[in-house]
Amino acid sequence: MKVNWDSTAGDYASFRAGFPAEFYDRLAGHGILSGREAPKRALDLGTGTGTLARGLALRGWRVTGLDISAEMVTAARQLDAAAGVGVDYVVARSEATGLPATAFDLVCAGTCWHWFDKPAAAREVYRLLKPNGRLVVAAMEWQSRPGNVVAATSELIRRHNPQWPDHQLGFRFEWAEDLSAVGLAVFDRFQFDAAVPYTHEAWRGRIRASAGVSASLGPAAVDAFDREHAALLRMRFPQEPLAVPHRILAIVACKESSSSGGPQRPPQKHMTDRRRIASLARHAAPPS
Repeated sequence: MKVNWDSTAGDYASFRAGFPAEFYDRLAGHGILSGREAPKRALDLGTGTGTLARGLALRGWRVTGLDISAEMVTAARQLDAAAGVGVDYVVARSEATGLPATAFDLVCAGTCWHWFDKPAAAREVYRLLKPNGRLVVAAMEWQSRPGNVVAATSELIRRHNPQWPDHQLGFRFEWAEDLSAVGLAVFDRFQFDAAVPYTHEAWRGRIRASAGVSASLGPAAVDAFDREHAALLRMRFPQEPLAVPHRILAIVACKESSSSGGPQRPPQKHMTDRRRIASLARHAAPPS
Protein backbone atom coordinates (compact mmCIF):
# COMPACT_ATOMS: atom_id res chain seq x y z
CA MET A 1 0.00 0.00 0.00
CA LYS A 2 1.46 3.34 -1.10
CA VAL A 3 1.19 6.03 1.57
CA ASN A 4 1.31 9.81 1.01
CA TRP A 5 1.37 11.67 4.33
CA ASP A 6 1.21 15.10 2.67
CA SER A 7 -2.47 14.50 1.91
CA THR A 8 -3.30 13.90 5.58
CA ALA A 9 -1.57 16.92 7.13
CA GLY A 10 -4.69 19.06 7.66
CA ASP A 11 -6.72 16.41 9.49
CA TYR A 12 -3.61 15.15 11.27
CA ALA A 13 -2.94 18.62 12.69
CA SER A 14 -6.56 19.22 13.68
CA PHE A 15 -7.63 15.88 15.13
CA ARG A 16 -4.80 13.55 16.12
CA ALA A 17 -4.37 13.39 19.90
CA GLY A 18 -0.88 13.55 21.36
CA PHE A 19 0.65 11.50 24.15
CA PRO A 20 -1.02 12.12 27.52
CA ALA A 21 0.75 13.81 30.43
CA GLU A 22 1.29 10.43 32.10
CA PHE A 23 3.60 9.43 29.25
CA TYR A 24 5.97 12.31 30.05
CA ASP A 25 5.69 11.53 33.75
CA ARG A 26 6.73 7.95 33.00
CA LEU A 27 9.75 9.17 31.06
CA ALA A 28 10.79 11.36 33.98
CA GLY A 29 10.45 8.34 36.26
CA HIS A 30 12.69 6.34 33.95
CA GLY A 31 15.58 8.79 34.11
CA ILE A 32 14.57 11.08 31.23
CA LEU A 33 14.24 14.34 33.10
CA SER A 34 12.98 17.73 32.04
CA GLY A 35 15.35 19.70 29.89
CA ARG A 36 14.95 22.68 32.21
CA GLU A 37 17.94 21.81 34.41
CA ALA A 38 20.31 22.58 31.53
CA PRO A 39 19.73 22.99 27.80
CA LYS A 40 19.42 19.52 26.35
CA ARG A 41 18.85 18.53 22.75
CA ALA A 42 16.14 16.14 21.60
CA LEU A 43 15.34 14.76 18.16
CA ASP A 44 11.83 13.58 17.33
CA LEU A 45 11.87 11.15 14.39
CA GLY A 46 8.75 10.84 12.25
CA THR A 47 7.47 13.94 13.98
CA GLY A 48 4.40 14.41 11.78
CA THR A 49 2.66 17.57 12.98
CA GLY A 50 5.01 17.78 15.97
CA THR A 51 2.85 16.59 18.86
CA LEU A 52 5.71 14.82 20.66
CA ALA A 53 8.23 17.50 19.68
CA ARG A 54 5.99 20.19 21.18
CA GLY A 55 5.47 18.14 24.31
CA LEU A 56 9.23 18.03 24.83
CA ALA A 57 9.70 21.70 23.95
CA LEU A 58 7.06 22.69 26.50
CA ARG A 59 9.12 20.78 29.08
CA GLY A 60 12.30 22.72 28.34
CA TRP A 61 14.04 20.65 25.67
CA ARG A 62 15.70 22.12 22.57
CA VAL A 63 13.95 20.02 19.96
CA THR A 64 14.50 19.14 16.32
CA GLY A 65 11.62 17.42 14.55
CA LEU A 66 12.25 15.31 11.46
CA ASP A 67 9.75 14.00 8.93
CA ILE A 68 9.63 12.95 5.28
CA SER A 69 6.51 15.07 4.66
CA ALA A 70 7.00 18.77 3.98
CA GLU A 71 3.26 19.37 4.44
CA MET A 72 3.37 17.79 7.90
CA VAL A 73 6.29 20.03 8.86
CA THR A 74 4.42 23.12 7.65
CA ALA A 75 1.43 22.16 9.81
CA ALA A 76 3.76 21.48 12.76
CA ARG A 77 5.24 24.98 12.54
CA GLN A 78 1.76 26.51 12.62
CA LEU A 79 0.81 24.49 15.69
CA ASP A 80 4.09 25.43 17.38
CA ALA A 81 3.38 29.11 16.83
CA ALA A 82 -0.08 28.72 18.38
CA ALA A 83 1.46 26.90 21.37
CA GLY A 84 4.20 29.51 21.82
CA VAL A 85 7.12 27.11 21.37
CA GLY A 86 9.97 26.88 18.90
CA VAL A 87 11.04 23.61 17.25
CA ASP A 88 13.58 23.23 14.44
CA TYR A 89 12.43 21.00 11.59
CA VAL A 90 14.21 18.91 8.99
CA VAL A 91 12.62 17.14 6.03
CA ALA A 92 14.52 13.86 5.72
CA ARG A 93 14.34 10.12 6.22
CA SER A 94 14.80 8.78 9.74
CA GLU A 95 17.26 6.18 8.47
CA ALA A 96 19.52 8.86 6.92
CA THR A 97 18.90 12.15 8.71
CA GLY A 98 21.97 14.05 7.55
CA LEU A 99 22.30 15.45 11.08
CA PRO A 100 25.65 15.54 12.91
CA ALA A 101 26.83 12.59 14.96
CA THR A 102 26.64 12.53 18.77
CA ALA A 103 24.47 15.65 18.76
CA PHE A 104 21.45 14.62 20.83
CA ASP A 105 20.76 13.75 24.45
CA LEU A 106 17.43 12.18 23.52
CA VAL A 107 15.96 10.66 20.38
CA CYS A 108 12.24 9.81 20.27
CA ALA A 109 10.00 8.08 17.76
CA GLY A 110 6.29 8.30 18.50
CA THR A 111 3.90 5.94 16.67
CA CYS A 112 6.13 5.75 13.61
CA TRP A 113 8.85 3.13 14.11
CA HIS A 114 6.76 0.56 12.22
CA TRP A 115 7.19 2.63 9.04
CA PHE A 116 10.99 2.64 9.24
CA ASP A 117 13.68 0.28 8.03
CA LYS A 118 14.18 -0.67 11.67
CA PRO A 119 17.80 -1.91 11.66
CA ALA A 120 18.87 1.13 9.60
CA ALA A 121 16.97 3.51 11.90
CA ALA A 122 18.55 1.90 14.95
CA ARG A 123 22.04 2.39 13.48
CA GLU A 124 21.25 6.04 12.73
CA VAL A 125 19.97 6.62 16.26
CA TYR A 126 23.16 5.16 17.70
CA ARG A 127 25.19 7.53 15.53
CA LEU A 128 23.11 10.55 16.58
CA LEU A 129 23.07 9.98 20.34
CA LYS A 130 25.63 11.39 22.72
CA PRO A 131 27.21 8.94 25.18
CA ASN A 132 24.60 8.18 27.84
CA GLY A 133 21.93 9.60 25.51
CA ARG A 134 18.49 7.98 25.57
CA LEU A 135 16.17 6.56 22.94
CA VAL A 136 12.41 6.25 23.40
CA VAL A 137 10.47 4.24 20.82
CA ALA A 138 6.82 4.71 21.72
CA ALA A 139 3.34 4.36 20.31
CA MET A 140 -0.17 5.48 21.15
CA GLU A 141 -2.55 2.96 19.62
CA TRP A 142 -6.31 2.72 19.63
CA GLN A 143 -7.60 -0.57 21.03
CA SER A 144 -10.05 -2.74 19.10
CA ARG A 145 -12.43 -4.65 21.37
CA PRO A 146 -15.56 -6.59 20.43
CA GLY A 147 -18.37 -4.19 19.68
CA ASN A 148 -16.48 -0.96 20.36
CA VAL A 149 -16.09 2.04 18.08
CA VAL A 150 -12.52 1.09 17.16
CA ALA A 151 -13.58 -2.37 15.96
CA ALA A 152 -16.45 -0.92 13.92
CA THR A 153 -14.25 1.79 12.42
CA SER A 154 -11.46 -0.65 11.58
CA GLU A 155 -13.90 -2.96 9.81
CA LEU A 156 -15.16 -0.01 7.76
CA ILE A 157 -11.61 0.94 6.77
CA ARG A 158 -10.95 -2.64 5.62
CA ARG A 159 -14.12 -2.61 3.51
CA HIS A 160 -13.13 0.61 1.78
CA ASN A 161 -9.42 -0.20 1.58
CA PRO A 162 -8.72 -3.95 1.47
CA GLN A 163 -4.99 -3.21 1.05
CA TRP A 164 -4.76 -1.56 4.48
CA PRO A 165 -2.10 -3.66 6.29
CA ASP A 166 -3.46 -3.07 9.80
CA HIS A 167 -2.05 -6.38 11.07
CA GLN A 168 1.48 -5.19 10.21
CA LEU A 169 1.37 -1.76 11.85
CA GLY A 170 1.16 -2.38 15.59
CA PHE A 171 3.90 -1.69 18.10
CA ARG A 172 6.18 -4.64 18.92
CA PHE A 173 8.30 -4.98 22.04
CA GLU A 174 10.49 -7.31 19.98
CA TRP A 175 11.92 -4.19 18.31
CA ALA A 176 14.18 -4.02 21.35
CA GLU A 177 16.28 -6.71 19.70
CA ASP A 178 17.11 -4.38 16.77
CA LEU A 179 18.23 -1.76 19.27
CA SER A 180 20.39 -4.18 21.22
CA ALA A 181 21.97 -5.39 17.97
CA VAL A 182 23.51 -1.96 17.30
CA GLY A 183 24.82 -1.55 20.85
CA LEU A 184 21.97 0.33 22.53
CA ALA A 185 21.24 -0.89 26.06
CA VAL A 186 17.52 -1.51 26.49
CA PHE A 187 16.71 -0.91 30.13
CA ASP A 188 12.94 -0.61 30.23
CA ARG A 189 9.65 -1.35 28.53
CA PHE A 190 6.30 -0.09 29.73
CA GLN A 191 2.68 0.23 28.74
CA PHE A 192 -0.51 1.71 30.15
CA ASP A 193 -4.04 2.35 28.95
CA ALA A 194 -5.93 5.62 28.57
CA ALA A 195 -9.36 6.61 27.28
CA VAL A 196 -9.16 9.53 24.87
CA PRO A 197 -12.28 11.66 24.36
CA TYR A 198 -13.33 12.34 20.76
CA THR A 199 -16.41 14.04 19.39
CA HIS A 200 -17.86 12.42 16.29
CA GLU A 201 -16.28 15.14 14.15
CA ALA A 202 -12.88 14.66 15.78
CA TRP A 203 -12.96 10.85 15.48
CA ARG A 204 -13.90 11.12 11.82
CA GLY A 205 -11.01 13.54 11.31
CA ARG A 206 -8.62 11.30 13.24
CA ILE A 207 -9.54 8.36 11.05
CA ARG A 208 -9.36 10.35 7.82
CA ALA A 209 -5.79 11.22 8.85
CA SER A 210 -4.79 7.56 9.11
CA ALA A 211 -2.72 5.52 6.68
CA GLY A 212 -5.72 3.47 5.60
CA VAL A 213 -7.83 6.46 4.53
CA SER A 214 -6.51 9.84 3.32
CA ALA A 215 -2.90 8.69 3.11
CA SER A 216 -3.73 5.93 0.63
CA LEU A 217 -7.18 6.62 -0.92
CA GLY A 218 -8.16 9.23 -3.48
CA PRO A 219 -10.38 12.21 -2.58
CA ALA A 220 -13.62 10.64 -3.85
CA ALA A 221 -12.94 7.41 -1.96
CA VAL A 222 -12.12 9.37 1.21
CA ASP A 223 -15.41 11.28 0.93
CA ALA A 224 -17.35 8.04 0.46
CA PHE A 225 -15.67 6.50 3.48
CA ASP A 226 -16.26 9.57 5.63
CA ARG A 227 -19.99 9.69 4.81
CA GLU A 228 -20.41 6.06 5.78
CA HIS A 229 -18.31 6.55 8.89
CA ALA A 230 -20.48 9.49 9.98
CA ALA A 231 -23.62 7.39 9.51
CA LEU A 232 -22.09 4.50 11.47
CA LEU A 233 -21.28 6.77 14.41
CA ARG A 234 -24.77 8.29 14.44
CA MET A 235 -26.49 4.91 14.38
CA ARG A 236 -24.27 2.74 16.58
CA PHE A 237 -22.33 5.15 18.80
CA PRO A 238 -24.54 8.22 19.29
CA GLN A 239 -22.97 9.31 22.58
CA GLU A 240 -20.53 12.21 22.55
CA PRO A 241 -17.79 12.46 23.38
CA LEU A 242 -16.67 8.95 22.57
CA ALA A 243 -14.23 7.44 25.07
CA VAL A 244 -11.80 5.75 22.68
CA PRO A 245 -9.52 3.21 24.41
CA HIS A 246 -5.83 3.62 23.66
CA ARG A 247 -2.69 1.85 24.81
CA ILE A 248 0.58 3.73 25.23
CA LEU A 249 3.67 1.54 24.86
CA ALA A 250 7.37 2.32 24.97
CA ILE A 251 10.86 0.88 24.80
CA VAL A 252 13.55 2.94 26.54
CA ALA A 253 17.23 2.47 25.74
CA CYS A 254 20.53 4.28 26.23
CA LYS A 255 23.85 4.60 24.46
CA GLU A 256 26.27 3.57 27.14
CA SER A 257 29.33 5.68 27.78
CA SER A 258 32.68 4.09 26.98
CA SER A 259 34.57 6.45 29.31
CA SER A 260 36.86 5.07 31.97
CA GLY A 261 34.25 5.89 34.57
CA GLY A 262 32.01 3.20 33.13
CA PRO A 263 28.47 3.42 31.84
CA GLN A 264 25.94 5.60 33.58
CA ARG A 265 22.86 3.49 33.13
CA PRO A 266 19.55 4.15 34.84
CA PRO A 267 18.24 1.86 37.56
CA GLN A 268 17.23 -1.52 36.15
CA LYS A 269 14.42 -2.44 38.49
CA HIS A 270 12.08 -2.73 35.51
CA MET A 271 14.36 -4.97 33.42
CA THR A 272 12.29 -7.62 31.65
CA ASP A 273 13.06 -10.94 30.03
CA ARG A 274 11.89 -12.40 26.73
CA ARG A 275 8.81 -13.96 28.34
CA ARG A 276 7.63 -10.54 29.47
CA ILE A 277 8.38 -9.05 26.05
CA ALA A 278 6.17 -11.70 24.46
CA SER A 279 3.43 -11.05 27.00
CA LEU A 280 3.53 -7.28 26.52
CA ALA A 281 3.50 -7.69 22.76
CA ARG A 282 -0.01 -9.15 22.75
CA HIS A 283 -2.28 -6.29 21.79
CA ALA A 284 -4.71 -5.80 18.95
CA ALA A 285 -4.63 -2.24 17.68
CA PRO A 286 -3.00 -0.80 14.57
CA PRO A 287 -1.65 2.70 15.20
CA SER A 288 -2.55 4.52 12.01
